[in-house]
Amino acid sequence: MVLAGRISDFIRRTMAGGPDWLGPAVVLLGALLLSLLLHWLLFRALRRWVDAGSGMAGSALRQAKRPMRLAFLLAALAIAVPRTDLPWRLQDVLGHIFLILLIVLIGWTSILLTRNLSDRVIRRQRMDLDDNLAARKLVTQFRVLRRTATILLTIFTVMGVLLTFETVQKYGVSLFASAGAAGLILGLAARPVLANLIAGIQIAITQPIRLEDVVIVDGEWGWIEEIFATYVIVRIWDWRRMVVPLSYFIEQPFQNWTRESASIIGAVHWYLDYTVPVTEVREKLEEIVRESPHWDGQVINLQVTDADKDTIALRGLMSARTSPQAWDLRCEVREKLIAWLQEAYPEALPRMRAELLSSPADTGASPA
Repeated sequence: MVLAGRISDFIRRTMAGGPDWLGPAVVLLGALLLSLLLHWLLFRALRRWVDAGSGMAGSALRQAKRPMRLAFLLAALAIAVPRTDLPWRLQDVLGHIFLILLIVLIGWTSILLTRNLSDRVIRRQRMDLDDNLAARKLVTQFRVLRRTATILLTIFTVMGVLLTFETVQKYGVSLFASAGAAGLILGLAARPVLANLIAGIQIAITQPIRLEDVVIVDGEWGWIEEIFATYVIVRIWDWRRMVVPLSYFIEQPFQNWTRESASIIGAVHWYLDYTVPVTEVREKLEEIVRESPHWDGQVINLQVTDADKDTIALRGLMSARTSPQAWDLRCEVREKLIAWLQEAYPEALPRMRAELLSSPADTGASPA
C-alpha cells in the first residue's frame, strides 16, 4: 500500500500540468497493469512448486488462475481509487462497479469449484466395463447436479448484479407489492424451465435413468447418451438421436432394461409342425447357446408355449451380459436352429395340410 501511494503521488506530480482526468486515469491504469504483473509472477512461481498437470493442487491452481486475476484487479482498484482525485459521482460509479465485479467473482468461483469437484470424481470412474452400474450411478448424479448447480448459481449471480441497481430494486418491490396477475404470468412462463430443473434434481437423487442405460422411449430402443439440465439425449440403435425433456422421465412410463443390472434374458420364437421332436430341439438349442460367446452362462430354456390347428409355438430363453449381446445371441440362435431343422427335420417345418375326398364318379360306384 505504501508503494502504491508513492507511485500515485509521483504520477500526480508528473501530470500536474495536464487535464484533470489524466492523472487519475494514469494511476488507475498503472494499478491495473501492476496487479496483472503481480498475478503473473505469483502463478509463475507457484507452477515451479506445484505440478499443474496433475493432482488436486494442480487442478485447483488451474481453476483458480482466472478468478484470482479478477481478484487482483479488484484489489488494485480498491487501493488506487481512494488515492486519486476523482469526483464523488465517479467514485460512486467505480464503487458500484467494484460491487458488481465482486458478485461476479463469487459466482464465477463457485461455478469453477463445482465443476472442478465433479470432474475429478467423474474422471475416476470406469465406464468402459460391462458391469459399470456403480460408475454410471455416480457419474449421472454428479453431471446432473453440476449442471443444475451451474444454472442456479448463474441465475443467483445475475439476480445479485441486477439488485445492485436502484431502479431494479424499486421495480422488484413494486412487482412484489402488485404480485397478482404479473406474478401469475411470470410463473406460467417459467413453469417449463422450473419443471425440468426440478425433474433434473429428482433424477439425480432417485435415478430412474442413468448414463448408458438401455431404454425404450415412445417405442424407440436406445441408450441414454447424455443428461443435460433440462433434456436428455437418447442414442437410438440406428444412430439417430432423440431429444426428450427431463420431465418426461418423471411423468411418463418408459422401459429401463439396465435399471439394476445390465444382464437380460432374450427370447426366440419358432412356429413348427406337430411332428417336430421337441426333446431334440431342446438339446440342439442348449448346444448352440453354450457354444456362443454371447451367453453369460445363466439361462437356457425351451418351452412349448402355444398350439393351434396347424403349428406349435416353441420359445427359447437365453441370457446375456448386456442387451446388445442378447440381441446378437438371439439372432445367432434363431439362424442356426432354423438351419439345423432344414437339414435334420425338414418335415418339421410349418406346412399346410389338405384332405382330398374322392367323388362317386371317380370310384365308379353308383350313388346310394
